[in-house]
Amino acid sequence: MADQEQAEIRLMVARLRQEHEDYDAAINAMIQTGCDALRIQRMKKKKLVIKDKLSKLEDQIIPDIIA
Repeated sequence: MADQEQAEIRLMVARLRQEHEDYDAAINAMIQTGCDALRIQRMKKKKLVIKDKLSKLEDQIIPDIIA
């Protein structure tokens, strides 16, 4: 993988991590204010999608090592 390509992936990973943290904070705030459970569940689902994207990108950066 080229250095430029790897740098772009690392940048996307950093953005997704920040977005994941933002969703986490928003969900916690919604829970504390007693928001609708359905809205909270939707936010959690979006957060999970971000986590999945994050995992796939991290797998591209970290090479598979067969032990």
